[in-house]
Amino acid sequence: MTKILIIEDDDIIIATARDLLEAEGYEVITAETGQQGIDLAQQQIPDLIICDVMMPGVDGHHVLGALRTIPETNAIPFIFLTAKADKSDIRQGMKLGADDYLTKPYNRIDLLDAISSRLTKQNVLNQRFYDQVQQVEARLNYALYYDTLTGLPNRLLFREQFLKILAAKPIADPVVAVIYLSLDRYSQIRNNLGLNSANLLLKAVAVRLKETLGENASISRLQADEFVLFISGNSASLNAAQTCQAILGKLALPYELNQLEVYTTASLGIGLYPENGTELEELLDNARISMLYTRERGGNNFEFYKAEKFTRSLELVKLETSLHHALERNELEIHYQPQVSIQQGNIVGAEALLRWKHPEKGFVPPVTFIPLAEENGLIHEIGDWVLKTACLKVKSWQKAGLPPIRISVNVSSHQIYRPDFLDKVRRITQQTGLPLENLELELTESTLLHEVSIANIVLRRLRAVGIKIAIDDFGTGYSSLSYLKQFPFDTLKIDRQFVQNIGQDPESSAITLATIQMAHNLNLKVIAEGVETESELEFLRKHACEEIQGYYYSRPLPEGEFEKLLASNKRLEDVSYPFQEVL
Repeated sequence: MTKILIIEDDDIIIATARDLLEAEGYEVITAETGQQGIDLAQQQIPDLIICDVMMPGVDGHHVLGALRTIPETNAIPFIFLTAKADKSDIRQGMKLGADDYLTKPYNRIDLLDAISSRLTKQNVLNQRFYDQVQQVEARLNYALYYDTLTGLPNRLLFREQFLKILAAKPIADPVVAVIYLSLDRYSQIRNNLGLNSANLLLKAVAVRLKETLGENASISRLQADEFVLFISGNSASLNAAQTCQAILGKLALPYELNQLEVYTTASLGIGLYPENGTELEELLDNARISMLYTRERGGNNFEFYKAEKFTRSLELVKLETSLHHALERNELEIHYQPQVSIQQGNIVGAEALLRWKHPEKGFVPPVTFIPLAEENGLIHEIGDWVLKTACLKVKSWQKAGLPPIRISVNVSSHQIYRPDFLDKVRRITQQTGLPLENLELELTESTLLHEVSIANIVLRRLRAVGIKIAIDDFGTGYSSLSYLKQFPFDTLKIDRQFVQNIGQDPESSAITLATIQMAHNLNLKVIAEGVETESELEFLRKHACEEIQGYYYSRPLPEGEFEKLLASNKRLEDVSYPFQEVL
């Protein structure tokens, strides 16, 4: 039943309106003062509000102004009742967001027509928003299961397909071969020919894999130039070897990328279920170790996983041992990537990105050592160091008179679910003296899904003391409207895979635009990651994205270089030649 709130200090008008509307089938609730009306609107969330303008104390204009600032009530249709027909009075109400005016005395037809008109318009707007939400969720659902660049299934869908095969297989036919594939020379091709050519290569590789294995084959793109597929059956081992030979031959043929003939080969590793693992992640790890072994020996080949040869790669063991000493040896450092206001053009924040400079290997990729740190528990000590170091550095820049900025620090699931996490964050901010409003914690979607209720409590307590919360890599995990509404986020960061080629790729453009609109409907600020071109920037500017982060403005910088950049007051309009990403 449609619920209507009447806010009116005249008992006779209230009684008359209530009788009339209840006779028409409406549910009616009433308030005799403006403040009661504000409170009742928040408690009951009516479908429409009728409010007198002239009331003692809190008048109708103040009621409307208050309700328009409350997210739960700011879209409720609002009709003023007034004994005055003064144009300036009407203009004031319309500026505040009134939907209609009724002049006292009104008749039955005028009142019912005004209500019907407002409710019809609101239903149209609600349906439009619902349709938009459905489209967004459909696109995000596609992005949840498919790689937007190649159209291949991603890791999540691959897992589901793998488990489905296992569930359907008879006991007598247990073998499944998982093949892990990585392109040789991909980084060199990307660095020399650029992102566009590298993307064309990945698309071409996806096409050739489907041509080799058939449209119904289980092929997925995991990340960058890494693909995975599986083969089942009693002859899986033999078929896997034959498949690898066919793939190697197909991928070795020349590619035409932007009128250039380019050659590349591939390294493949094979893990067998159940011989090399009964869990998918274990199989993938073992197949990947085999792939890396193949690459180290020149690539363009394949290798089966053998426990006696690959039992916990010696290289990985050495790396883990080195990681234990990285902090005490001052091998860890933080690079800062600017977050820039699109409207103002200046740096307003920075993301603190952890780097490990190994004395022999140089910079070790975070995707290599962060999982190690999480596995052996070092992530807590390292995470505390990152947070404290970043806060100290930003505070020192403030003391030096540099423009105040927000610092964003990534937090893993291993940190947030520790009972003392909240106390640690408070203690570090107190020790460093950084104002809480200058700190933002970034979490990925998967981080929050282990213990939703606990995560919600921790985040709300952090936000209650002034710390901002950002959801990172949005759209790459389990995104949904209910998910966004459930947690107290301030900022939504759009993952770079949706930003790349926006304005040119209709699917990426549609997903990015819909995500921005959805975030704004939920009063979230939007930061687009991975912005590398002027066309991407202009698309984001056109659609009211608040901030960008990416190589268009600056790569992540060591603290000294970032300090110089911050002091230079470099603006977006000063960018003459965007940074080029180096893998």
